[in-house]
Amino acid sequence: MKKRLLAVLMSTALVATMLVGCGGTSGEVADDSSSETTTTAEGSATVGVAMPTKDLQRWNQDGENMKSQLESAGYTVDLQYANNDVATQVTQIETMISSGVDMLVIAAIDGESLGTPLASAKEANIPVIAYDRLIMNSDAISYYATFDNYAVGQKQGEYIEEALGLKDAGDATYNLEIFTGDPGDNNANFFYGGAMDVLQKYIDAGTLVVPSGQTEFAAVATQEWSTEKAQARMDTLLSSHYASGLTLDAVLCSNDSTALGVTNAIEAGYTGEYPIITGQDCDIANVKNLLADKQAMDIFKDTRTLAEQVVKMVDAVLSGSEAQVNDEETYDNGTGIIPTFLCEPVVTTKDNYQEILIDSGYYQESDLQ
Repeated sequence: MKKRLLAVLMSTALVATMLVGCGGTSGEVADDSSSETTTTAEGSATVGVAMPTKDLQRWNQDGENMKSQLESAGYTVDLQYANNDVATQVTQIETMISSGVDMLVIAAIDGESLGTPLASAKEANIPVIAYDRLIMNSDAISYYATFDNYAVGQKQGEYIEEALGLKDAGDATYNLEIFTGDPGDNNANFFYGGAMDVLQKYIDAGTLVVPSGQTEFAAVATQEWSTEKAQARMDTLLSSHYASGLTLDAVLCSNDSTALGVTNAIEAGYTGEYPIITGQDCDIANVKNLLADKQAMDIFKDTRTLAEQVVKMVDAVLSGSEAQVNDEETYDNGTGIIPTFLCEPVVTTKDNYQEILIDSGYYQESDLQ
């Protein structure tokens, strides 16, 4: 089933416990090229944590969870956000290395862009954990901690399959459009590949029709996971293919920021019933849409759990031990297989959000009012 995903990865080479949460929008920050360094104990080891941006809700949560849990474990934390600018992130990592951090945890903006600073990290014997996004073509990576991103796409595809009754559709046909993420984010390949491994057979059979004709990764990718770019593309698709009254039955969106853009466009330019819209991250704006029947499902990935696992990895590496992993086959970054710990994503709907998001303490009910 992963053959298609591997093909996608090759063709875009340029380009468990309780469970984990990724990204949507939460408002813009004028300049988030910022750092927070906190000393928790004199002489403690220092961990540099490089995050992509504050513009997406998920990365604020990831960064704060990492900082809090690492500090609780007794580490000094240098947390920096790079305003989604590759050059800024490179500079931040270089500064961390020159300042003598003992370890790096990096959520890369572009998984292909960090070869030079990571070569310096390796030369300085600074171990590196790739956080959520696999860093490509660097042999400096010790471990990778992430979610089962193939399963994210798979679950999204399976939700559409079940909601539309595709297995028993007979002669019925349904219209679908597809939105995935930034081509520089290796995870986007996994989300897309997992979903298309479920849906492609229905496209091939004509049960699912994509009126735009846009199905290949390059055509459906969304730069920077941008809500605005997703909305602009959806606006174009609606005016070009659905203005005459054609029904839009489903939109596969790989995450919440793209789903939010699609929803905004549908509210402004589509008069039919809401299509099935998928998402990922359970951002507040999207959970509100879930409760308002504007988004059909979301994927919850609890950032607290991923941060906890990374702290365990940091402890193991800095004590000279091997970190716990549960996948030593899937994630080849171009220099070899990177030992990986995968957390399992959870399908969230209007029917189960209370248990998953509220009862777990991830959100308060008041957050969703």
